[in-house]
Amino acid sequence: MPGAVSIAALTVLFHNAPDAIVRTVRSFDNAVRVGIEDGVCSHFVLAFGDASPEPLLTDDGIEHLQSIAPHLDVVYEYFAENTGTSKGQNRLSRLTQSDFVLLCNPDVVPDARAPWRMAAVFDDPQVGLVEAKQLPVEHPKDYDPETGFTSWGSGAFSMVRRSIFEEVGGFDEDTFFLYCDDVDLSWRIREAGYDVCIQPAAVVFHDKELSGSGGWVPTEAERYYSAEAALLLAHKWSRDDIVDGILAAFAVSEEAHHHRAADEFERRRDAGELVVRRDPNHSVGRFIDGNYARHRYAL
Repeated sequence: MPGAVSIAALTVLFHNAPDAIVRTVRSFDNAVRVGIEDGVCSHFVLAFGDASPEPLLTDDGIEHLQSIAPHLDVVYEYFAENTGTSKGQNRLSRLTQSDFVLLCNPDVVPDARAPWRMAAVFDDPQVGLVEAKQLPVEHPKDYDPETGFTSWGSGAFSMVRRSIFEEVGGFDEDTFFLYCDDVDLSWRIREAGYDVCIQPAAVVFHDKELSGSGGWVPTEAERYYSAEAALLLAHKWSRDDIVDGILAAFAVSEEAHHHRAADEFERRRDAGELVVRRDPNHSVGRFIDGNYARHRYAL
């Protein structure tokens, strides 16, 4: 990686435990320390956007976080509304300046060299977004083992060249609240002619609750917003067949969140609130067996 780069890590808080926020800050500060020592980091901002009903951090709390993170700048913005990830990270991106934006969840702890191994991939000017490898459960989507090329990068921990993030308009906050915003962003980056890659040498711990069999255990909110987003993504990327299939499945489902998601989609459609459609030739968006990429294994 030629020279040192600046990075703004953007993460949206919602009812997060104070000790988890401290853990995040300490882990990033350690990564920045390593980046400075290796000569690859010129400046690093860790920006928190708080979408909780009440502020999670006081002025003293912010000062404490900065005191334990001497190698980076901590930015905190209380949104006074539940923005979701799309709107929240768009707002944080406008509050910061950097060569790259690092889109991340507040429950992700990076290896000290993860950001710099991701940044090195951008030596190729064709690369627009790079995703890290998540542990203890690696995301099952397929990628080219030689190039790292993949369909989309997870917003849990992905780095984007800021100029490209701004070129494509950031997240589609008018459509997506919590899920599929990262899929949509990745597809628009690929649509603009850039590559989306996974860097398996960049490792992060994603602190998700797992079942006894090792699978993810989604919350009720995650179940609802993922169902809603599935419909919105299929509509936006011109797949009426997928929309019809999801609506038919939801109509006979015994899950209340499926019916709520279908009702909200149909309300938006009837009110003319759905986004302008794109990719009519289906050359970018990938809908494979209910996923947005071919998967290497079931999860």
